[in-house]
Amino acid sequence: MNRPRKSSTVRRSVALPRQLIQDAVEAAPAELRGNLNRLVLTSLREFTELRRARAFEEAMLKMAGDPAIRKECVAISREFAAADADGLSDD
Repeated sequence: MNRPRKSSTVRRSVALPRQLIQDAVEAAPAELRGNLNRLVLTSLREFTELRRARAFEEAMLKMAGDPAIRKECVAISREFAAADADGLSDD
């Protein structure tokens, strides 16, 4: 027996303030202005990418401030110091 496939698309009905839609349409590139679905899809993707990038940056900043990690980075730099003095140019 065949099972019905799950669609990769989720349909939702949302209520959005009219002014928010107008502002989004005005700010959107011309190719998205006539298609609210594409505009919302693109906006959610950009929002998700931005949030992930911020989370990564915050994690890097936290890691950079960690004394144990800073100590390890110093140790690694010392180990590679000999290779830095190999006489090869940076060109």
